[in-house]
Amino acid sequence: MTSPVFRLTFVIMTTRLPSKSSQFDKTRDTIPFDAPPDWQAPDLEAIRGRGTAENPDGRFERLYHVEDMEAKEREQLETKSGEGPGRARLPRTHYLRDASRTVLTHNDSPDIHYDTGLNPYRGCEHGCVYCYARPTHEYLGMSAGLDFETRILIKEDAPKLLLRELQKRSYKPQTIGMSGVTDPYQPVERVLGITRGCLEVLADCRNPVGIITKNAMVTRDIDHLKVLAQYRAVAVYLSITTLDGSLHRVMEPRASHPKQRLRAVAALADAGIPAGVMIGPVIPGLTDHEIPKILEAAANAGAKFAGHSVLRLPGEVQNLFPAWLSRHFPDRKDKVMRRIRSMRNGKLDEPRFGTRMQGQGVFADQIHTLFEVARKRAGLQSDRTKLSNKSFRRPTLGQLDLFGS
Repeated sequence: MTSPVFRLTFVIMTTRLPSKSSQFDKTRDTIPFDAPPDWQAPDLEAIRGRGTAENPDGRFERLYHVEDMEAKEREQLETKSGEGPGRARLPRTHYLRDASRTVLTHNDSPDIHYDTGLNPYRGCEHGCVYCYARPTHEYLGMSAGLDFETRILIKEDAPKLLLRELQKRSYKPQTIGMSGVTDPYQPVERVLGITRGCLEVLADCRNPVGIITKNAMVTRDIDHLKVLAQYRAVAVYLSITTLDGSLHRVMEPRASHPKQRLRAVAALADAGIPAGVMIGPVIPGLTDHEIPKILEAAANAGAKFAGHSVLRLPGEVQNLFPAWLSRHFPDRKDKVMRRIRSMRNGKLDEPRFGTRMQGQGVFADQIHTLFEVARKRAGLQSDRTKLSNKSFRRPTLGQLDLFGS
């Protein structure tokens, strides 16, 4: 149920956007691109409802933005004393129209269980601080930090574009992943229904789809998912990283509570829809000990399968995640970062196929062993769910007319 006071503001995106334009990002000066690479802003306070407090410049930008820290300190003191703007300065979410002309993406990665993906949104309001997709916002001239959480691109025409793709004779029916980059059920989906529109197309064409989400909103679309389930053409993963509500609140602040996700698994299972959990990512030294409890809770909720991946920190996430640890878990920061490096050959990210999702070394082996033992004990299958495309039916021109084509 949507709030009667919900306001949705769109901005038409036609040119490359500047990396800094939000009202909460007070930049006073700029310095040349050859600024000292070791320059860092002082520690920032956590922002309620957001995964990160930083909004660093994108790697493709030619200017550094250096904040007037004297003004920043004065602003913080005023806010603490009640004289400043306080909550009024919390960053708002802005939605930008994405004018993409195609909606399906393709990959040849052996680490992903599908070759074709569908992302109705770019950027994600869930704000998971560890998200590997954050650096993709830099290709849009925006930041992997707060911009990723507060400037969301929406593909309003995604259902129509998907129908056109499936109608082509060159299209070969195959499993489509929703979504391989950002969550298809982030908060604004409740209003826009873009993901629901895409599922309606997939259900009508009986094209298999694998869904992964951190939002219990997926149960809204049980009607379409039940149709796909009749043809063994759907599998839904609820991504659960922790059962600790206080940790969830600061690590993935706008995603559904873990208990809500487990209830979603139960609702899907009761409706006859294949459902499971993805423990992704496992954060060594912070959440790895929860693996058995998560799998046990998932099995009790009716999950049939489970998978996992270990944390990796690509691009700017290598700076955002340690800063988050400093704010919320300073006593565990060194331990967590050491274990991440031990699984990545001394680095924070290992982009090579075959190791980037699993890591290697002693701690990675311990995590995989713990997961396998706990999975078998809980009676869950592995996450290699095989979907069928035998019932696929190509859409007709009449169906395209329904979208004004």
